Amino acid sequence: MNAKIQPLNPAPTRLDPAALRRSATTVIETEARAIDLLKSRIDGAFLHACELMLDCNGRVVVSGMGKSGHVARKIAATLASTGTPAFFVHPGEASHGDLGMITQKDVVLALSNSGETDELLAILPLVKRQGVALILMTGNPDSTLAAMADVHLDVSVPEEACPLGLAPTASTTAALVMGDALAIALLEARGFTEEDFARSHPAGALGRRLFVHIGDIMHTGERIPTITVDATIYEAMAEMTRKGLGMTAIVDTDGALAGVFTDGDLRRAIDNDHIDLRKTPVTELMSTAPKTIRADKLAVEAAQLMEAHKIHALLVVDADERLVGALNIHDLFRARVV
Repeated sequence: MNAKIQPLNPAPTRLDPAALRRSATTVIETEARAIDLLKSRIDGAFLHACELMLDCNGRVVVSGMGKSGHVARKIAATLASTGTPAFFVHPGEASHGDLGMITQKDVVLALSNSGETDELLAILPLVKRQGVALILMTGNPDSTLAAMADVHLDVSVPEEACPLGLAPTASTTAALVMGDALAIALLEARGFTEEDFARSHPAGALGRRLFVHIGDIMHTGERIPTITVDATIYEAMAEMTRKGLGMTAIVDTDGALAGVFTDGDLRRAIDNDHIDLRKTPVTELMSTAPKTIRADKLAVEAAQLMEAHKIHALLVVDADERLVGALNIHDLFRARVV
């Protein structure tokens, strides 16, 4: 008689919403306690680790296996994007040639919850022999790797959030938070600015907000809507229609900015039965104090200025307040700044 084969994945039991909420809440509370414990470990060891990384003339090489490896990759990426040159090296690959990526100018930051990871134990004695500083982040201060470290960062947790006590949960969260603490402490110590951040994040919404300048997207030359002070409202309307920015600049005979005439001004002129659009000088309705901005300002500053004054376009001027460009809200949308 053939034995009945049990399915590998038994049919799921009926979901219990209350039980799911309790489980999720327990996980969050467990991991929150693990993070809270880290505050007492921002001590001399943490400061020494920061000092080693600040004084490093090479790169911070971050390494780890398994789940610790995933956290290590993220820490390396965060360090690199916040002013501390860093990259990840897989400890298994390091034993097969990648160890050559580590130089005497570097600092190694290795992660191991147990502190007994075989792949790290195989390579770190060789790294230390080269005179490379070792920072170990482990969950076991009495481990072999902790004893080997120049600096040991304790990220041990009382318990994992997994009810079986097996899946790395609270331990990986604690290691990730300690990595973030290092990265941000170093960022502030270096005086890392928004401009520095923009240089390492040129793509994506964040990079565009921090990196795109007015001069990169403004209309220049013949594309700037411009009329002279002797023009009529009708001529202003024609220029606005040609250039499509919803406004036109008015300049005097020397080319200096005298004012601005907008779509709103035009609507008010049309609503006024006493105004002859073909004869009335634009100077009678223009604004003599237009909002302006410099070409070297960030495009996001233009968006903020438009929002603050409830306007949709700006004139761009140089240091002598002479007109050099123009832009409107649609230019900011096209540049994906807003």
